[in-house]
Amino acid sequence: LFAFGMYVLVLSDNLLTMFVGWEIMGLCSYLLIGFWYGKESARNAAIKAFMTTRIGDVFMLLGISYLYSATGTLSFREIFTNEELMHALATTATPILGLSAAGLIAVLLFIGTVGKSAQWPLHVWLPDAMEGPTPVSAMIHAATMVSAGVYAVIRMFPLLSLDGGAMTVVAFIGTFTAIFAATIAVAQNDIKRVLAYSTISQLGFMIAALGIGAYVAAAFHLVTHAFFKA
Repeated sequence: LFAFGMYVLVLSDNLLTMFVGWEIMGLCSYLLIGFWYGKESARNAAIKAFMTTRIGDVFMLLGISYLYSATGTLSFREIFTNEELMHALATTATPILGLSAAGLIAVLLFIGTVGKSAQWPLHVWLPDAMEGPTPVSAMIHAATMVSAGVYAVIRMFPLLSLDGGAMTVVAFIGTFTAIFAATIAVAQNDIKRVLAYSTISQLGFMIAALGIGAYVAAAFHLVTHAFFKA
């Protein structure tokens, strides 16, 4: 089921089916983290992971809805290859933080990533997620949840790059997360928690790279991190 969810996410040509894959993976992480359901800590960790990522997903769904109402389509190709549409999204003003429509949609979709890729302030679920069996923890770090968020930002990058303000938000959150998670990791006793905070920090580097426009570096580090962390 997990592999199916990830394939759906990666192979989708539109945001809606990508979101379906995204949610299947959210379910899988919940089921896997709570694998030892007899342990109260494992049950609580599963619920915490599920609820925290759901907060991000609500905003992501708002972003998808806004994109559909603004463009009438959710297909990546139809949106990204239509110059008039992209120009309209980049020039339409919204009342929120002075962002353009493209910037606001990108930020809303990015909040989904903040939940899924455990960026500050929704990073709290990942250290607790280490309550699951070790192979599950390895999968969460390398393949599952956390990579999907970065992948989603890379997928939506043409939209994000239309608005400098949105890119600044992404770069700031990524940089802050990279520094502060690495600092927390220094004080941990449990080896799996050290790895969890290390992963949050590495994902922060990827998000920061996306925020400054270096999506090739982000994709490269996503692959290398999956190998060395697993």
